[in-house]
Amino acid sequence: MPSRLARGEAFAYHKAAMFTGIVRHVGAVTDVRPSRAGAALTVDLGPLAEGLALGDSVCVSGACLTVAGQDARRARFDVIGETLARTTLGLLRPGGKVNLERSLRLDQGLDGHLVQGHVDGVAEIRSVRRGTEYVLELAAARELTGQMVPKGSVAVDGVSLTLVSVAEGAFSVALIPTTLDETTLGRLAAGDKVNIETDIIGKYVLRYLAALVAADGGLTVEKLKQAGFV
Repeated sequence: MPSRLARGEAFAYHKAAMFTGIVRHVGAVTDVRPSRAGAALTVDLGPLAEGLALGDSVCVSGACLTVAGQDARRARFDVIGETLARTTLGLLRPGGKVNLERSLRLDQGLDGHLVQGHVDGVAEIRSVRRGTEYVLELAAARELTGQMVPKGSVAVDGVSLTLVSVAEGAFSVALIPTTLDETTLGRLAAGDKVNIETDIIGKYVLRYLAALVAADGGLTVEKLKQAGFV
């Protein structure tokens, strides 16, 4: 019987899913080809393929994708034009490595931070510092760094990391040996591009505060007290 990957069954919906930014496997891209949606991406999921079903969500290097076809180890994802334009997935080629995480279940612990798999933008590696610490320095749009705070959380290619420093248009993260061993981040070099998702809680707080500032009278201590901030 042909596999569901070969039959090309597809799902026309995308379920809401959450992730933790803890990569469970580094998979290999086995096929990339144009499709009506944008591109069809096939990935060898290794052990993460066990129990996977059509319509399930997988975070692929930071982008939440829906399984549209599968066989024993591989899954096919239909990547739409918007995702190709906002992420690095359009740069993938057969043999490329991707960070993988299956969606969070309610009975799981939250070891990283809440990640939606909705990439906010792409950053570029400016430098890699190796020494007592392994630090990535990145350049990003001001709209992205404006949503970051030092010691806050950020997802880089789907990996939950703590921000070391943040400036306008730049930020840095430090990587521990486990992250270097278990993800693709240890392979990065200056000039490489990575997918960035800023902290969802921070984004909602910024949006709420912006609404308070825009309202009549601007941001006041009284408004902050009413909102429970003081």
